[in-house]
This record gives sequence, structure tokens and C-alpha cells, in this order.
Amino acid sequence: MAPEDPEFDVVVAGSGAAGMTAALTAASQGLSVVVLEKTGYFGGSTARSGGGLWVPGNAVLSRAGVKDTPGQASTYLARVAGDGVAPERQQAVLEHGPAMLDLVRSATPVDFAWVPNYSDYYPEAPGGLASGRSIEPVPLDGRVLGSELGRLNPPYLPAPDGVAITQADYRWLSLGTSHPRAIWTTVKVAGRTARTKLLRQRIMSLGQALAAGLRAGLASAGVPVWLDTPMTGLLIEDGKVTGLHATRDGEPVTVRARRGVLLATGGFERNAAMRAEYQRQPVGADWTTGSPGNTGDGILAGQAAGGALDLMDDAWWGPSIPLTGGPFFCLSERSLPGCILVNAAGQRFVNEAAPYVDAVHAMYDRNTDDKPHIPAWLILDQRYRNRYVFAGRPPRKNLPRRWYAAGAVFRADDLPGLAGQIGVSADGLAETVERFNGFARSGKDEDFGRGDSAYDHYYGDPRCRPNPNLAPLAQPPFYAVKIVPGDLGTKGGLRTDERARVLRQDGSVIAGLYAAGNASAAVMGHSYAGAGATIGPAMTFGYIAVLDMAHREE
Repeated sequence: MAPEDPEFDVVVAGSGAAGMTAALTAASQGLSVVVLEKTGYFGGSTARSGGGLWVPGNAVLSRAGVKDTPGQASTYLARVAGDGVAPERQQAVLEHGPAMLDLVRSATPVDFAWVPNYSDYYPEAPGGLASGRSIEPVPLDGRVLGSELGRLNPPYLPAPDGVAITQADYRWLSLGTSHPRAIWTTVKVAGRTARTKLLRQRIMSLGQALAAGLRAGLASAGVPVWLDTPMTGLLIEDGKVTGLHATRDGEPVTVRARRGVLLATGGFERNAAMRAEYQRQPVGADWTTGSPGNTGDGILAGQAAGGALDLMDDAWWGPSIPLTGGPFFCLSERSLPGCILVNAAGQRFVNEAAPYVDAVHAMYDRNTDDKPHIPAWLILDQRYRNRYVFAGRPPRKNLPRRWYAAGAVFRADDLPGLAGQIGVSADGLAETVERFNGFARSGKDEDFGRGDSAYDHYYGDPRCRPNPNLAPLAQPPFYAVKIVPGDLGTKGGLRTDERARVLRQDGSVIAGLYAAGNASAAVMGHSYAGAGATIGPAMTFGYIAVLDMAHREE
């Protein structure tokens, strides 16, 4: 060992929620730890996200009166994750999640609140909850970070200065002025904004609040975070990972780890070559909302060390609008009454309000040369535009001209004219709209069951009867919005066990090497349990990894 090599008990690569939670855990265990971050900003994709956590059985849910049992959560996760995910990993995330959250709440300034009635994504499945298990950060004053605030990774969709919107707010704000609760929420957000400006606060919400709170906790614990320090490889001695190689201040450095290295470097969503190798076409590295630094570095390093890979063909998909400034990930837009999603034949092919991963799986599964489903087209009418927020644009406000110029949005006075602009079968679209409008009037989608699930209703319009997700497309002009398979990040990565240890193809453990977050294959398998089922397990496995390092026998 070179005498100048820095050495810590734990070395963490990546400063998203998984990495920072792991570092907090190390500090709580009395271990020395450092966090290395490739980019000049901390927070990774977490800072760009909605910041929600899916952590069944935690104290925040108990405080809110959410009724759940370990057996229910276990049954539900087993159903969602499927046979491809080891039961031991499923149980580990359920067993340790509540304690992880207790640590974060005690060691950082961030607290959490239940997102009321944001249901599990499959609430009718055994163990599912229509009331939901998702929690989100309580808005946080970013001034707790001091000068570090300027190094927080910017959000995916920047809000106006001083405006902090929670997930619970967003549900109602999406309804524009069509519901009294929407108007009240607008007033509440405006009041919060006014107070923020009056007190000169820097109130943050969603993933910004979570990342800021975790970083503030690390600062309080004296944990160093080295920005602009990309990992270049792992240090392996006698078959054991004992550190990593990196570049710091333009110079190579070897950082040694006495107890272990955690790879929490995110997925490979920004690596076009890896996406082309592992995932179905068409796929785009520019259709993701993931952090720009997520190019698969940790996955490749772990693979070079002998680590096996899983789920590389999948991602945390979501139907997205390919705008010139970056994709817009559609959450509420597909569920609101008065829209349908169609393929090139003008036909519906999925419940538009389905969980976003399922909607994109349907796009890929049905995509053929003779009947393309990529891009798909979200068709809506003027009634929809008069009532609801669309991609951040208020009701009745014209969509930006640049969206039309980019070929992301089209408009016509009638459906045949719209079909001609987007290259969709005019007859197919007319027949589809006529059939759908009949479903809307009766309140029953006989083709795809839109509105049958409690999940569908979350982003529906409660005042729309008889089905909060269905309304006829009847009022011209009509709009067509291009939809591509975007994502929040990839979900394939290094295969790990219930202790977050990286495994070889034969199932043996690579000593000293751990992975969490999107650098590891997701515990959710090919599905998605509920809002926050990316970040919650990521943080939990970061916590588990360090507990294993702290308590394993040398």
C-alpha cells in the first residue's frame, strides 16, 4: 500500500439516496466513510425525482394510521416481484426498511409524510393497499446545507423560484380548476410560496428535499463527500475488493476500504452503447430523466470483477413526451378523462391509466414493423385542455409553439385531419374514438378496464361520473402528443444477495463488494410495487450493506 493512499472503513461510490444512506449508516456504526461522486453535484437521480419512498411498516405510516401487516406486505411484494427475485432479498427489504427510515429521520433534518391514498400500483392484488404505502419528504429549508446547496443536483423539472410542490399537492394541481380541492391546493401552494419569500427561505420538496436532507446529515456527521471524483475501477487484492481507483483533482488516486466498497453509482440509462446491447429497440439515452452521470460505471466495474448481471433488459419505464429540452414523464396526463393512447393503426392497446412500467411494456411487447407502437400517440380533445393541466401547462393555455415545431404535438379541427398529420390510420382512429366514447358514456371500459382499479383513480377526476378516468373525446380541436418509452433510470445491474453483496454467476460472493440502488438488479423484478419502490429499496439495501460490513467477521 502506498503511504499516501487514503483509507477508510467504508468507501461509497455514488451520492444518490442509496449512497448517502449507506454513509449515514456507517457513521452511526462508528465507521470511517467517504462518498465519491463522479459529477460536480451530489444527489444523483434522487435529486431529480419525486423523492417518494415505498417502505412498508414504517413509523411514518403508523403515525398516519395506515393499517398494514408484515404478512400483507410480504404477500404483496412476492406477487409483484415474482419468482425471479429471491425471497430472501424481498424479506430483507421489508425487515430492514423501517429501521433504515428511523435512522434517516434521526440523523438528518428531513422528515416524511404519508401520501394520502396514493395506492399501491396493484392494490387489488393479494396484500395490496388502496390507501397506499408511499411516503414523501416534508418540504425542507435548503439553507440547512449552507454553501453546499449550490452543489445539489438540479431537479428534472425546475419549479419557479420559491415554489415547493409535494406529491400530495401534484395530484390535485393536475386537475386545474375542475375540482374545489384543486383550487384549495393552488391557494395553499401560493401561501407557502409567499411565506417562503417573506422569510427568505429556500424551501424544497420531492427529491430535492430528500437529497438535501441526506447531505445535511452527512455534513453533521463529518462524512466527506468528494465531488468531481469519478471511479475508474476496483482495487482487488487476493480475490477481495479492498478499495477503488478514482480520479481526483485530475490525478489518479487509490482509496482503500478496510471493510468494503459499496457501488451506488446509478444505472446505465445515459450509456447509449449499453442500452443498445441489452435493451429492446427503439430505445433512447435521451428519453430518460436519470442523472447525466449515470453511464453504468459501477455496473461495468463490478462485472469486470466477476459480478453477474440481471434485469439488464428492463428499466423504470414511463410513457414520455420527447421534448427538445428533455423528456416529460407522463404521470397524471394518461389517467385524466378525455384522452386515449393509440398505435399507428389508431387502436388502443393498453389501459392508459395503468402503472407506467406496464404501459411501456405494452408498447414494446406489441411493437411490430407492420403495426408500430413506438411512438404511440396520446389523443385528447379541447375539453381536456380546458379542464386539466397538461405537461405543466395550465388549462386553456396554448401549448408551446416549440413543441409543435419539434413534432411532439399536433393539432387539427377533426380526427381525420389529425390522423393524417401523424401518419395514423384515419379509419382506425375514428372507430377507436367512437368505441371509446361509448365506454365513457356507460362508465365501463370493456376493452382494457380503465378506471376499474383504485390506482387508476388517484390521477382521475372525482367529479367525472360515472367513471373518474373516462370522458368522451368530442370537442374540437383535437391534439396528438407523441409518446416514447422514457424512463426514470434502468433497473438492471449487478446481482446481489439479501446482504447486498455482489454475486458471481455461480452464486458465490465477491468479498468486499456491495451494490445498491440502480447499480444492482432491482428487488422489484420486472414490476413496480408503488410510488417510491425505486428509492425506498435503494436506501434500504445501502443500509443493509453497511450493517453487513460493520458486523461481519474479519
